[in-house]
Amino acid sequence: MLQFIRHYLLAVQFFTRIPVTGRLADWVGYSPGMLRASAVHFPGIGVVVGGAAAAMFALLQLLLPDTTFTPLVAAAFSTVATVWLTGGFHEDGLADVADGLGGSYDRERALEIMKDSRVGAFGAMALVLALLCKVALLALLGSVEAVPEAGEAPAFSSWYVCAALWTGHIVSRGLPLVMIWRLPHVGDIAISKSKPLADQISAGGLAIAFSWCFGALALASLALDAINLIVACGFSVLALLGLLRFFRRRLQGFTGDCLGTTQQVCEIAFYLGLAVSL
Repeated sequence: MLQFIRHYLLAVQFFTRIPVTGRLADWVGYSPGMLRASAVHFPGIGVVVGGAAAAMFALLQLLLPDTTFTPLVAAAFSTVATVWLTGGFHEDGLADVADGLGGSYDRERALEIMKDSRVGAFGAMALVLALLCKVALLALLGSVEAVPEAGEAPAFSSWYVCAALWTGHIVSRGLPLVMIWRLPHVGDIAISKSKPLADQISAGGLAIAFSWCFGALALASLALDAINLIVACGFSVLALLGLLRFFRRRLQGFTGDCLGTTQQVCEIAFYLGLAVSL
């Protein structure tokens, strides 16, 4: 159990801005093997990030005047909160992949471009479009009129968004681990941002990762119907399958940036599936 907590805190330290310092950091410890093992708690980071986003959305819905634009403003600031909390870790991967694969059809040249820390035209477009999609879909979910069942009190549509944010961040962080399991790591491992996480993940590791996801879905079912969650997860899985095929064809494997891209695309797909099903 203590090792479980250590690995989780190491994942928090690696994937967020939350400080794990001092005596706590000494207790957690560090080694490449520990960081590799902490990858199974990637979905668990979504508990923190998604929780912060949901709290921000709910708080602004409560404090701001009740207007047509309130869900849009709340969605925008909840997205800002997630970007700040993660340091744009996954968005950076999306931009790098867009620059690399958009800038060249040649595999080696694309991988070379992806190493460049500068953001190009394709990366900028991908970032803007991804953020717009997130904010638009969350605002749409927040605008849905929650129709109560006969005899029940009116429900608040903001619960849709809070449940979507929390669950979406968890599920979208579990699916990239399937990419680690199915594809080889490519590129220059010596300078890879995902070097300690690049090895194949075991079936047992996937089971731990998806236990986070199944637990989140079970709790989310208190706010959303099962069919909503099934459709949302279905959209995310379809996005994952598409990216697996795409990266296999273009790169013959994955890089750390591909994992970040997968998280972003699967998160957007989750919100889209949820919106379609409501």
